[in-house]
Amino acid sequence: MFFNREKELEELERLTRNEPNLITFVYGPINSGKTSLMLKFTKRVKREHVPFYINLRRSPVASYDDFLEILFSIDFEDRVNVSEITSLAVSMAGELFGIPIPRDILEKIRKEKRPKNAFEYVARVLEGVKRKGKMPILILDELQVIKDLKVNGPLIYELFNFFIHLTKEVHLAHVFVVTSDSLFIEKVYNETMLQGRSRYFLVDDFDKKTTIEFLTMNGFTKEEGELVWSYIGGKPALLVEAVNNREKLKEWLETILRLSTYRVKALLKEKEEYREVLEKFIEEEEMPFEGYIEEEIRELIQANILFLDPLKGVIRPQGRLELLAIREALR
Repeated sequence: MFFNREKELEELERLTRNEPNLITFVYGPINSGKTSLMLKFTKRVKREHVPFYINLRRSPVASYDDFLEILFSIDFEDRVNVSEITSLAVSMAGELFGIPIPRDILEKIRKEKRPKNAFEYVARVLEGVKRKGKMPILILDELQVIKDLKVNGPLIYELFNFFIHLTKEVHLAHVFVVTSDSLFIEKVYNETMLQGRSRYFLVDDFDKKTTIEFLTMNGFTKEEGELVWSYIGGKPALLVEAVNNREKLKEWLETILRLSTYRVKALLKEKEEYREVLEKFIEEEEMPFEGYIEEEIRELIQANILFLDPLKGVIRPQGRLELLAIREALR
């Protein structure tokens, strides 16, 4: 679903009007609409830019070969050289889901097992695009799925070095890294190699005004809108489901709250120490983050109950539904 993200789109466009200089990490709670925003963004900028969108959740990534299958696209294997590939990329701006590559070059890269060679090919394509008067944009969605992948060392660090090269060093392409994993963002934020080389862009749930506007546009009364907000807040994915379940709205809202409450109760039964953390949300909607993540908080973040925003220095439930579920479970 995409609705009323004009402010975010304008800010993203503003970032790409300048020379590439920093990696942009796009983060936020689960199901806050990050992927929808970035896909809309690729359509908005395709006149002046050539965006390459790569979603690492497209298929399981358990090996370097899996990573290459997602990074590259061989749908256009009749193109036999980089010049033809770059012409194709420019003509298909906004429609590219992977870096186009001839099959024989991909097979060579796969056999060599050296990420550096894969990145060198990507850089050649990006250079070709820039020579044609267009600025490349590289978007990697859900990058955290490869955080434990090793190819002669952690692949993620080789990628970060490559992104720094593309942005800070040669200003060849804008790079956006998208993630819903707030522990990953916290680690990135404290990564020495990225200090002064990255920025952070929060995509949050809708505020109340935007939520009511969306529901009204879909035929909801003011009272129905207030009811939906009271249960699920402005979580975009859940708002779509609210529209789909309007005929039995109250029943549906009570059901998803009950299921979310069961999840929290199950976690409390598994580990009683979670109670002390969750009790902080009985009266408050967030708690301060002071740089250290206790084991119980880390596990609740991994379970998608809590969300950590290291930039704002707060820990809060992933959304209003989780906040209500926590309070119900602790009654």
